[in-house]
Amino acid sequence: MRSRARSPTARSVPERPTPAAVPAGSRAVALPIVLVGPMGSGKSRVGARLATAVGAPFIDTDHRIVDRYGPIDELFAREGEAYFRVIEREVVAEALREPAVVSLGGGAVLDADTRADLAGLAVVRLDVRPDAVAPRLTGGTRPLLADGGLERWTRIREERRPLYDEVAGLSIDTTRRSVARIVEEITEWAGGRA
Repeated sequence: MRSRARSPTARSVPERPTPAAVPAGSRAVALPIVLVGPMGSGKSRVGARLATAVGAPFIDTDHRIVDRYGPIDELFAREGEAYFRVIEREVVAEALREPAVVSLGGGAVLDADTRADLAGLAVVRLDVRPDAVAPRLTGGTRPLLADGGLERWTRIREERRPLYDEVAGLSIDTTRRSVARIVEEITEWAGGRA
């Protein structure tokens, strides 16, 4: 067992502050901007570039979980998915209170409290076609894909699609689009919300 792992705590989440605004070129963008979508859709890559473009910090909630509790595949193996989802909820609730670009893990939207927290925020759903995601997932350690690969990914994506659609104000297919163009589209959309 990793010594840095700690138990998630049940604590009340304070009211979300009014989203902050930062300059993005000649535009102000309301923060946080939240990226949701299936595994391999480009949330981390787009999120990092988007954060740079709007001059905000980037928070990848999966990376934050790894930093605090250890590798996600090990958490799944050791503690199970239910425990992971409790940890994920805690980290997501914290991240959504920060003026940042936030990338959520693919399953974060399964939590009703997370979906409620996303209401009124700038949420972008990134998606990708199965034929394009296969190379992105090769050699990974994603625990939900350990058994079933691309077929399992497709099933999970379809099961979660209504939840992504429920929370997102903008949807972008990343299959054949450059990261630069995706970032431009998000900043234009988010700038109109500020």
